[in-house]
Amino acid sequence: MKHKIELMKSLDWEQVKAIYLEGINSNIATFQTEAPTWENWDKGHISSCRLVVRSGNAVLGWGALSPTSSRDCYAGVVEVSIYIGKKYRGQGIGTILLKNLIKLSEENGIWTLYSAIIRENIPSISIHKKCGFREIGFKERVAKTGNGVWHDVVLMERRSKIVGLN
Repeated sequence: MKHKIELMKSLDWEQVKAIYLEGINSNIATFQTEAPTWENWDKGHISSCRLVVRSGNAVLGWGALSPTSSRDCYAGVVEVSIYIGKKYRGQGIGTILLKNLIKLSEENGIWTLYSAIIRENIPSISIHKKCGFREIGFKERVAKTGNGVWHDVVLMERRSKIVGLN
């Protein structure tokens, strides 16, 4: 299967949302219980840092960055979101996507990528470690997923080796 990495377009939203809903239903990908509207999602994510992995017209996975703060001094510190379609997991798509998102983030002057991953989401933690993230801590029983179960969150960070050094 030939994969292409492309910038996400608004036309991709229905497929992106469907993949996000699969993540919600997994009860280990997010604490959200429903997908937002395109307008709300669009407002919360950096427009220059959104990618999809595509095979033909099918979106297999997506990644996007969102600001962690509205303060200018934190403009280069962002949170990572990565979701892979259920039937495409375990094929290396997450790693490809995260590596490309890292490259795109550095092209956009971002020096720190941050992820908060539900502890049971071992594949996501592994992908992040493979791409240079390190564990910086955890939050204990921070929230419940849609099934009402409390979860810890592993905090992970990747500092750029080329942006923000001075």
